Amino acid sequence: MKCKKCGAPAVINMRQHRLALCGEHFLEWVPEQMQRAIEHYHMFTPEEKVLVAVSGGKDSLSLWDILLRQGYATEGIYINLGIPDGDYSNLSQQKVEQFAAQHNAAFRVVNVKAEYGQSIPEVARRKRGRSVCGTCGLIKRHVMNQIACEGGFAALATGHNLDDEVSFLFQNTLHWATGYLARQAPVLPASRAGLSRKVKPLVRLYEREMAAYALVRGIDYIYEECPHAKGATTLVNKELFDRLELSSPGAKQQFYLGFLQARNEGRLLSPEASAVELHACEQCGQPTTAPGLCAFCRLWTEGNPRSDREHGGTPNGAQ
Repeated sequence: MKCKKCGAPAVINMRQHRLALCGEHFLEWVPEQMQRAIEHYHMFTPEEKVLVAVSGGKDSLSLWDILLRQGYATEGIYINLGIPDGDYSNLSQQKVEQFAAQHNAAFRVVNVKAEYGQSIPEVARRKRGRSVCGTCGLIKRHVMNQIACEGGFAALATGHNLDDEVSFLFQNTLHWATGYLARQAPVLPASRAGLSRKVKPLVRLYEREMAAYALVRGIDYIYEECPHAKGATTLVNKELFDRLELSSPGAKQQFYLGFLQARNEGRLLSPEASAVELHACEQCGQPTTAPGLCAFCRLWTEGNPRSDREHGGTPNGAQ
């Protein structure tokens, strides 16, 4: 298999694009595809400051790498969840620290247990009926939104790739979760004060392509999935679509981009489907649909030995 551009040995064959590329041209192609998504969906401009959520995995570190290569003004944020299994959280943090040191890139760390008194697994155990993954998502969204707003960042960028979005879309469609479907997009605007603009620059790139990019680029990332992700619905959905993609190259892309087009043309959901009434949380001030305290603040007010402290301020541990 040879590179379609220069004839050198190819490092990847992308059947959905009918394109095989060598390492050099692949490292040019991926940033080009990401830049097109940034411009097409009006995510942010080169003059704007972007907060990049990094987990230590291939997608987020590759995203940060590309943004740095293209000259964007970025700062990374790593949220240490306190997952002890295999020292997962600390090892992930080490990957982020090593990457930042190699690229002389600014970043900050928010340690959930140090800041709020309990790790993610500890909060989940205390809040019966709430899964570790659900607790994790809630806390990360709150902290990242807070940092993005208070830091004056134009956008919060996450490393969600096409496979991630297809999995979420499939799950939301199975349950006809119209509220989530209405808000699933490459850009979630800051609809009011206290909310940051969320963007997904890798949204049109396959997970396989991002893994190949990290490998060819020499990015050292944590290979293991989160220990709590075993058996997660999102992973099951990805396996289903991987099988579909084998027999029908481009199926993932067609499913997701077709959804975006149909939604934008008004063929799927009414504007009212995404309309929600928001007000400020009584404790932290962030927008919420819940009366009184937001879901994040309620995590810390029942049965937490440190529930009497303030949780609305900027987390410690900035670097």
